[in-house]
Amino acid sequence: MIEILKARLKLGKQTIAYPDGPARFPERFRGRPVLDPALCEQGCIACADVCPTGAVREPGLTSMALDMGRCLFCAECGEACPSGALSFTRDYRLAMRTREELLVVAARGDEAKLARTLDARMRSLFGRSLKLRQVSAGGCNGCEAELNASGNIQFDLSRFGIQFVASPRHADGIVVTGPVTENMLLALQKTYQATPAPKIVVAIGACAIAGGPFAGTPVVNDGIEGALPGVPVDLWIPGCPPHPITILDGLLRMLGRVAGDELRLAGTGIVGEAEPLAGPIAPAGHDAPAKSA
Repeated sequence: MIEILKARLKLGKQTIAYPDGPARFPERFRGRPVLDPALCEQGCIACADVCPTGAVREPGLTSMALDMGRCLFCAECGEACPSGALSFTRDYRLAMRTREELLVVAARGDEAKLARTLDARMRSLFGRSLKLRQVSAGGCNGCEAELNASGNIQFDLSRFGIQFVASPRHADGIVVTGPVTENMLLALQKTYQATPAPKIVVAIGACAIAGGPFAGTPVVNDGIEGALPGVPVDLWIPGCPPHPITILDGLLRMLGRVAGDELRLAGTGIVGEAEPLAGPIAPAGHDAPAKSA
């Protein structure tokens, strides 16, 4: 027992400093994209051609846009672009309150729109204690794994009063992952109906937002909007899968627990602004998060 205690003390504090301090990310982490159609070569649509989900729209025009809701963050578009008109920053603040805000439009510049807080009544109900029921609606287990990681010793979502519960009847809302397959459609609908009102709905990952790489196939409903038409979604968290810090940041901003727009990235020298990734873009996915100092 003494040896176990010694080993535990040697490990020190493992929980990340965020939101009170910077958060650490691996070298190949990819965040919010930046578009500059002025750099596009005339007639070049290479970025749109290689995108597996059709997330890149109208390359080369001032109306050029990238739909983060569809984006897999595979960065093939950035690799295909010969002039650097499309790149990915290390800005992890990707969650938005509306589906439309997930659209990064070149004409609007690269200023990130950050998730707004709930209204005063909803904050008074859920701001200090939020219980969520997660529904894996046919996902690949990528987003589910990151959600699971958000509750581990490094990220410790429960320190903010946010917890996942076993029954929708004990929940304040639902978190949906996966493209919502036909086999999971009824289960999702019943889970939503069983969750008492007022309730929060969160869509996590490209599949839950727009169907991901499975969009348009006859056995999926292209995400939460196709499965629960007319149901308002309170928070959209893009990614394939999103990093636990992105999930944490979105939930805390929605609850009014994080305010301001300062970007905190430990070990990168980035405070208050986002920088494009330097050097060649790494393969899809991200490494396990490094320990917080």
